[in-house]
Amino acid sequence: MINSMILGFFGASSAFAYIALAIVAFLLFGNRLPSVMRSLGRSVVEFKKGVAGIEDELDEAVRTADEKATSKSDGKTEV
Repeated sequence: MINSMILGFFGASSAFAYIALAIVAFLLFGNRLPSVMRSLGRSVVEFKKGVAGIEDELDEAVRTADEKATSKSDGKTEV
């Protein structure tokens, strides 16, 4: 029964769930909460920059491979 209550609470997206999470966060972090949230925000921004950098590298690799494939097929002559 307790497991279903816990899963129900974390699965809920009601206002009560958000208020309860805010209270727990305030109790855990207290006066440090703004600095913790700031650090969390910076971490998310750095993560997104990293993901964007990886996507750019993959796009460049695919573009280079396509250019090489195109130049090889253009260079072939049919007999």
